[in-house]
Amino acid sequence: MRIDGHTEVIAHLGFPTHSFKAPLIYNPYFEAEGINALVVPMACRAEVFPLVLEGLFRLDNVRGALITMPHKVRVVQLLDEASDAVKVAGACNAVKRLPDGRLCGEQFDGAGFVRGTQRKGLVLRGARALVVGCGGVGCPIAASLAGAGVAEIALHDLNAPAAEALAARLRALHPQLRVSTGSKDPAGFDVVVNCTPLGMSDQDPLPFDADRLDSQTFVGEVVMRTELTPLLQAAQARGCRTQVGTDMLFEMIPAYLEFFGLPVATPERLRELAGPLA
Repeated sequence: MRIDGHTEVIAHLGFPTHSFKAPLIYNPYFEAEGINALVVPMACRAEVFPLVLEGLFRLDNVRGALITMPHKVRVVQLLDEASDAVKVAGACNAVKRLPDGRLCGEQFDGAGFVRGTQRKGLVLRGARALVVGCGGVGCPIAASLAGAGVAEIALHDLNAPAAEALAARLRALHPQLRVSTGSKDPAGFDVVVNCTPLGMSDQDPLPFDADRLDSQTFVGEVVMRTELTPLLQAAQARGCRTQVGTDMLFEMIPAYLEFFGLPVATPERLRELAGPLA
């Protein structure tokens, strides 16, 4: 890949960076298509994030920023303009500078997850869904599941106020949606999603009791450390259909590219160019 004085940078802000997969997808695509842009991982700790974000967008060759853990919720307070998806989710994963200098935020996690499940034939309208983890990934996934027409969403987070706050936002926007909090028992649900970091380390416990899964349940994962996390292995052993974490990523990247004003690719083309993400 050629890097010169015309190269535009998309910063990938988060901490730690060892699990970042986006540069392995964007950069081969940029190179193949002759797009003079580059996604750069930037290990930004929480305490310096506001200063880094402000300074970053003072650079004229910064096209935008991908925002990941642990900054997806906090960045919302630093935006000048936010989409409805950001407001509902309470989290943002893409920021760009508008022509007048204001920072605009968008949210694609939930859309990527839902598009992935629908391409696998999952019918969400009228379904019962359990979302375990109500942080920067769980909030937008819950919001997009609601937007796709699920009938019921159960929310669980070790930080109970976070789950209650998300529940309140969902009820306000989707008054017909049944929303509950407190339990992470997956029994009886049509869709169960792990939106916690559990699975990033070999020593992690499962985010919920996989033995309680019904064989008809669709189990989704957001952890991308490995394709088949221990949770997905346990779910498949129960006969469940599953979605790996990278599926959400490939499905959302075309929307990111459009947001940043770059040529758009299909998920299939991105997969072809990226190869293994391990």
